[in-house]
Amino acid sequence: MAAWTWRFEKADGTEVQPAVQPEEFTTQGDAESWVGEYWKELADGGADQVRLFEDASEIYGPMSLHAEAAAEPESEESQA
Repeated sequence: MAAWTWRFEKADGTEVQPAVQPEEFTTQGDAESWVGEYWKELADGGADQVRLFEDASEIYGPMSLHAEAAAEPESEESQA
């Protein structure tokens, strides 16, 4: 069974310890739901971005945890 895990990083890619300790997830959806729930605490705790891994394979990243970066596409759409 695959294990889905997050790597927490500063903006320069340096790994940091997360403010909220994640579990090991059994599905990509569970991992994404968790980061969706805790992104603000993670960002406040010093993580700037995350990368998602399935076992040793990087699935995607880096993905910013900062609200202004995450909200940008939405604000552009609402202005149209």
